[in-house]
Amino acid sequence: MGGDRLRRVAVTLAEVFCIVGTLVGTGVIGTRVAESSGGALAADATRIAPAGPAFSIWSVIYLGLFALTIYQWLPSQATRARHRATGWWVAASMVLNAAWLLVTQAGWIWVSVGVIVTLALVLGVVVRRLTEVAAEGPVDRVVLDGTLGLYLGWVAVATCANITAALVSSGVEPGAAVADAAAVGVLVVVAVLGVVLARRLGGRLAVAGAMAWGLAWIVVGRLTDEPESLATAIAAGVAAVVVVAAALVARRRGWADDTAPA
Repeated sequence: MGGDRLRRVAVTLAEVFCIVGTLVGTGVIGTRVAESSGGALAADATRIAPAGPAFSIWSVIYLGLFALTIYQWLPSQATRARHRATGWWVAASMVLNAAWLLVTQAGWIWVSVGVIVTLALVLGVVVRRLTEVAAEGPVDRVVLDGTLGLYLGWVAVATCANITAALVSSGVEPGAAVADAAAVGVLVVVAVLGVVLARRLGGRLAVAGAMAWGLAWIVVGRLTDEPESLATAIAAGVAAVVVVAAALVARRRGWADDTAPA
């Protein structure tokens, strides 16, 4: 079996595993993520948890990953440099995605932190490699750049939320004022990460959009659900603006790859 075929088979098997993990995480054949790990990952578990509707972005990401899996099998795609540069990393990301869902089912919250941090790093490599190899047409930009950009942006925010959830589930429960300050500090880190990603990846709007989406739903969660926190909501809103602004500035200054999705 040639290297290109082996890579495409690996991506396909990883997609199948990812689908199984998704069925577990959505409660079809397991416990919903919000109810696993003792509720540590529920929308009202911490100040950094996005409100429930935020997670609908996974539907778009999973649809994109399915489309990507099919797309790579087209004869015209078999030997393309973009697939060769990212295929194995994409497969790894889907395996890690499913693994995260499975370890949360087991209640291993700190293991889930290790998995999602690794996933974020893998996706960073994937999108960086996409930046280095030009896209070819709108399908490429949507299926590869769009899907994987959304994936990275969302996971970047989710990683911070996951770490916060692990700390709270481990008994780190400071008073309201300290908790607000800590939440604001985490959101400052998210904003800085958004700026770094904008500079390193050329202001990709899919990445910034997914991060802003997650941050916007943190605003909603802290204003409409427990634990209520005006300070956290304001910080999340400001962070969302900073992330989007950084991406726009990066593109305007010419840091963006001209082939990146608009």
